[in-house]
This record gives sequence, structure tokens and C-alpha cells, in this order.
Amino acid sequence: MTGTQLINETTTETTVTSTVETTTGELMGSIQESVERTSGILADGVEYLKKALPLLIMALLILFIGIIISKLIAKIVGKAVSKSNVNGAAKSFLVSLIKIILYIAVVIMALSVLKVPMSSIITILGAAGLAISLALQSCLSNLSGGFIILFTKPFTTGDIVELDGSVGTVKDIGIFYTKISTFDGKTVFMPNGKVTDAKIINFTDTPSRRIDLNFNISYSADFEKARQIILDIISAEKNILKTPEPIIRMSSHNKSSIGIDVLVWVNNSDYLTERYNMTEAVKAAFDENDIAIPFDQLDIHVKEKF
Repeated sequence: MTGTQLINETTTETTVTSTVETTTGELMGSIQESVERTSGILADGVEYLKKALPLLIMALLILFIGIIISKLIAKIVGKAVSKSNVNGAAKSFLVSLIKIILYIAVVIMALSVLKVPMSSIITILGAAGLAISLALQSCLSNLSGGFIILFTKPFTTGDIVELDGSVGTVKDIGIFYTKISTFDGKTVFMPNGKVTDAKIINFTDTPSRRIDLNFNISYSADFEKARQIILDIISAEKNILKTPEPIIRMSSHNKSSIGIDVLVWVNNSDYLTERYNMTEAVKAAFDENDIAIPFDQLDIHVKEKF
């Protein structure tokens, strides 16, 4: 090995050693800097907690005491509502609504103790309310409809009503849906938003109801005799009310028959029974007295050519 080669190798080793030492020094400096920065953050955090701890404890106390007071107020309101004539579903809805409002008020009080800006709280609540109202638009419509039904009371549980073509007994009035049991054994859940927009016929709102019947007899039949037969049938039916008086009048001159309107009044509970009884009894009585009930027929006349 020549002197020049030896000098080059020594120089290379010195350069590598110097590079390693520089890199190690930089790494150690970076680590030390990170440790110091982390220590500073922790120290600042601890210092902040020392200052904020009383406020945090105060906020937690407000939350704890506020929730207890809110439950107590909701319970008092529930007892007060129970003594009124408010529907059970309306009571539950009202108590829940009051409880939610009180909880929101308690949270706002706790955040204000922590010195959270009220403008930020109001902005967040407004944005959340807008998002919820847009996402649950149909649900809110049904909710408001249920609120209207429960407090205006166009009908109550147990009433016989007609809603949007469905006739039956109201089984339950919920916050979002009204449950109806129809006379043919079906259960209809109608959205409350649709109920408030529909025409509501409440058959239970009045104690009595009128039965409207129509019978047809032939032109050759004796109208007065048919009228008397119907009157006798009405007199024999105990469930038909005497007041208002029954009405039996000739109503129309049809192509092949004379129409007779029969209007009688019964209690709501007897409506279907008496409607069937009258229809069956009139048919039987007309047959016994040879009063023809005409039906549509077509006469064909064939002309022969001579």
C-alpha cells in the first residue's frame, strides 16, 4: 500500500465518523426538542386544568343538579296533566317535550360556566335544528298533526270515525300515527299529518245516527200499501227511535220502477244491525204481499217481413 492510498483511507474514515457524529447529534437534538415541546404542552395543560378545575367542577354540579330538578319538574307536570282530560299519549308527549327543553337549558348553563361563547352555542343549536327539520320533514308534519289531534280532540279513542275513506273504531292516537280498526277486521295506521288534512267524520260525536235506505217497486204496485208495510216494519223494530219521526216518501220515477226513500234514526251502536234488519224485513214483506221489486230487463221485438 502506498502512502497516498493510506492517506485517502484515513481521510475517508475521518469523514464517515464526522458524518455519523453529526447525524447522531442532530437526532439527539431533535428528540430533546420534541421532549421539551411535549413537556411544555403538558405543563401548560396541567396549568390550565388547575385554573379550569373549579369551573369544571361547577359545570358538572350544574349538570347533576339540573338533571335532577328537570326530572322533578317533569314529574310534577305529569301529575298535573293526569288530573286534566288530556289523552295519555298527549301527556307522554308533553312531559317528554318539557324534559328535553329543560335538559337543553341545563347543558347551555353548564357550557356558559365553562365560558363557551353563547354565540357559538346558539349557532350550533340553530344548525342542528335546521338539519333535523330538513331531514325529518315528513316526521315533523306527522308530529305536529298528532299534537293538533291530541289537544283539539276531533275524535278520541273508541270513537267510530271515517278518515280518508277508512271507517272504523279509533284504537290509539299516537304522536305520529292514528290506529283504526275497520269493521272488516283490518288495522289501519294513518299518518297524523294526513289526518289533519282529511275530512273527518265522527259518528260517535252525536248519540244517534240516521239510516238512509232506498227501495224500488214496480209501477203497477200500490205505493200506499208498500208505504204502510214499511211503516209496520219500523214500528216492530224496537231499536228504531220514535224521535225524529221516520220519513217514507216517493223519491224517484225510474225507467222501470218507483223509488222509495226510507229515513230512520237509531243509536250509533244499532246502526249496522238495524240497516240489515230493515233491508231483509222489507224484502220478505214485499214478497208476502205480492209487491214486485223490478229488475233491469231487456225486451227484444223481432219484426217479420211478409
